[in-house]
Amino acid sequence: MEIAALVSGGVDSSVVVHRLKEAGFEPAIFYIRIGMEEKGGYMDCPSEEDIEITALIAKKYGCRFEQVSLHEEYWEKVVSYTIESVEKGLTPNPDIMCNKYIKFGCFEDKWGKDFDKIATGHYATTTEINGKTWLSTAKDKHKDQTDFLAQITNLQIAKLMFPIGNLLKKEVRAIAETQSLPSAKRKDSQGICFLGKINYNDFIERYLGKRTGKIVELETGKTIGAHNGYWFHTIGQRKGLGLSGGPWFVVRKDAERNIIYVSNGYDPETQYGKTVEMQGFHFITKDVWGEFRGAKEITFKIRHTPEFTRGLLYRTGNLYRIESDEKIQGIAPGQFAVVYDEESRLCFGSGVIT
Repeated sequence: MEIAALVSGGVDSSVVVHRLKEAGFEPAIFYIRIGMEEKGGYMDCPSEEDIEITALIAKKYGCRFEQVSLHEEYWEKVVSYTIESVEKGLTPNPDIMCNKYIKFGCFEDKWGKDFDKIATGHYATTTEINGKTWLSTAKDKHKDQTDFLAQITNLQIAKLMFPIGNLLKKEVRAIAETQSLPSAKRKDSQGICFLGKINYNDFIERYLGKRTGKIVELETGKTIGAHNGYWFHTIGQRKGLGLSGGPWFVVRKDAERNIIYVSNGYDPETQYGKTVEMQGFHFITKDVWGEFRGAKEITFKIRHTPEFTRGLLYRTGNLYRIESDEKIQGIAPGQFAVVYDEESRLCFGSGVIT
């Protein structure tokens, strides 16, 4: 079996190579160069250190190593989507788009097509049921990344391998240390990949600028401060508002009028909701329900968190709605609601929150 391993230089993808070799495979290692546009060309997401470590891993295990560039595709599919979403007052999820269009889209079209399987360091698993491959959750519930994979297609999931999906993070670290992998002590990456070391607000300002607007207390309608543009803020945000007498939470945005609405208190009721409306719902393997009346019992997530929430899923035409069993904080339009089965095992798909 011919396997392409996507390796970033981090501990997770490094252990993927070890696991594949241990299982008797001879993977080809690929490092995908992505980044955001800069005046002098493109700026890489991570440092050259990542490439050096990936090269060391390839040498240690005797694997073919190739660097490939998807700079332009990443800009077109992921960075532009992020900027456009923020400009509309939405909360984007570039990680989901990167997996769908770059790692398992453009890479497949250019290089992955020559391989039987693509292996990655995601904390996820696959489950075979009646000849179909389903995305399923990882052993390590705190590290589970199925929500970041919830827009991939049935063809993509059928080709993917997740060699560390049945391991806990501490087990992955232990393997890396036992095997003396150069990535064993490296910290996990944080934040949006394409930004590298650039501050998020600096990045947004570069493309959308600043425009002073009002911060209004939702309950009273009173103006209590000013901001530099609604695009710097997201629903549920607490820090960075510059208001005294807090804590204050962003509970609503008016993009047309450039107004941020906030509520005061450690747990204001206005930051919660129980209804999640979605559009463009995407099933990964297949539409498990088809047309239906009434409700389907599900579990779901609206952000990257270890916890699943129980709820009921309703369908009206092509639109889906979740009624949560409990109040959930910070329902942000633009983010993805990811739907799982009742046992939080199989990931069915996701839709954009409206």
